[in-house]
Amino acid sequence: MQVGVPKETKDREFRVGLSPASVRVLTDKGHNVSVETSAGVGSGFSDRDYQQAGATIVSKAQDAWNQELVIKVKEPLATEYQFIQPGQILFTYLHLAANKPLTERLIDSGVTAIAYETVELNRTLPLLMPMSIIAGRLAVQFGARFLERQQGGRGVLLGGIPGVSPGKVTILGGGVVGTEAAKIAVGMGAKVQIFDISVERLSYLETLFGSRVELLYSTTAAIEAAVPDADLLIGAVLIPGKNAPTLVNRTLVAQMRPGSVIVDVAVDQGGCIETLRPTSHSQPVYVEEGVVHYGVPNMPGAVPWTATQALNNSTLPYVVKLADSGIKALENDPALAMGLNVDNHQLVHPVVREVFKDLVARNAEFSLA
Repeated sequence: MQVGVPKETKDREFRVGLSPASVRVLTDKGHNVSVETSAGVGSGFSDRDYQQAGATIVSKAQDAWNQELVIKVKEPLATEYQFIQPGQILFTYLHLAANKPLTERLIDSGVTAIAYETVELNRTLPLLMPMSIIAGRLAVQFGARFLERQQGGRGVLLGGIPGVSPGKVTILGGGVVGTEAAKIAVGMGAKVQIFDISVERLSYLETLFGSRVELLYSTTAAIEAAVPDADLLIGAVLIPGKNAPTLVNRTLVAQMRPGSVIVDVAVDQGGCIETLRPTSHSQPVYVEEGVVHYGVPNMPGAVPWTATQALNNSTLPYVVKLADSGIKALENDPALAMGLNVDNHQLVHPVVREVFKDLVARNAEFSLA
């Protein structure tokens, strides 16, 4: 199969869809891989590395896109819509629930779009997990940075020192992101609490953290009591395919101390903090209600050397199946089939269909006409 790897265009997104090691696996199986020039440089991979792995280096984005199977990291931006073709397979993170224009474009194009984040195996999200681990750990790392006074924060050292209380980290959601954030925060010596709606999950977290983390059942009243006292508030809520629910409203944000920091990892699914909006690596923060807000939706792009390899470790088996069998690979792999979001001008993923009922209805009318 003809496989294309375009260079990512999102602001300071230095990850790449396939590493040279992954390309070597594909070319050894007889597949042709076209990589846009400099696509891997930000992750530490030169064009020569890809050539030695058997890839063809192409100078234009269009040439990387003009393939049967396109492997990316982040969703196509508006400048890339022109490259999306009917009959093509696109395999990348999509997060469609928070992006109606992209959803419409994918439907109209006739592309087969498979989303990393909805591939589901044994009730887990194997292609989302490595980036969730990285994002959870980075959430505390970035939060600690922006708590520094020079960065606009309160000037709080999360770990404190003898004689001075440590900072308080409140985490909304005890899934992979929340758990990884807690590990780093505990390691720094912060006071940490996690909110979750699953008693079973909270029980599991107790086996990990014991008494080092305060584990609380998530209710509106409990969140309202905790948030004003948080130095660092981390949003770590995920409902696969859907927008995250708003757990913290503007009024509650306004009760936080000036210079406190919010990092919402759920921003690419709409975010769970009312005042949080998407930012970028170039301009990662803004201040609203006196609180520093960090809303970069592609946080793992800050550590591309690690993130690209971690992502490839998980995606490569599925990429190989798609390259070997095309769309028929979905028939033999239920986990991969769960990743199918758009196919043959139709929005097919049930959760995303629920989000965009108007598009589903529009397409139904078009088909009848």
